Amino acid sequence: MSEVAIAKKAQEVDEIAVKFSEAVSIVVVDYRGLTVEEVTNLRKQLRDANVEMKVIKNSILSRAAVKAGLKGMEDVFLGPTAIAFSNEDVVAPAKIINDFSGTAKALEIKGGVIEGKVSSVEELIALAKLPNREGLLSMLLSVLQAPVRNVAYAVNAVAESKEEVA
Repeated sequence: MSEVAIAKKAQEVDEIAVKFSEAVSIVVVDYRGLTVEEVTNLRKQLRDANVEMKVIKNSILSRAAVKAGLKGMEDVFLGPTAIAFSNEDVVAPAKIINDFSGTAKALEIKGGVIEGKVSSVEELIALAKLPNREGLLSMLLSVLQAPVRNVAYAVNAVAESKEEVA
């Protein structure tokens, strides 16, 4: 292999290692058996959620994972591999890919990384079943409002009972 090709691959490894380090969530999938239309649809859904999906050689992914300090990813980088990176939303890639795999049975989650920790398929599927960020914030707001609402009901009940007495 020429020195130019080696330098180009080393640069690609460095770029992917940076993506591994910066991403809050990474999902690795086996896309074998998907039609072009299905892959295009999946990429569009991911792009709409600001998630980048790439098909990269396993040897480059393995070297980049080692460079980024992600141990235990060797078993994931086997066979045809596509990888989805999200720098913003931890849940988005897992949720979109898990939902999509319900309709496209050929798509298989192989593993991934959640906030710098190598994660199993089961952990990614559990993450995918969580509500999105807005849903979680809505639940939190509801929980925070409950005590205030209960105090308001109590004050109102006291006021009504005093009105009945008077």
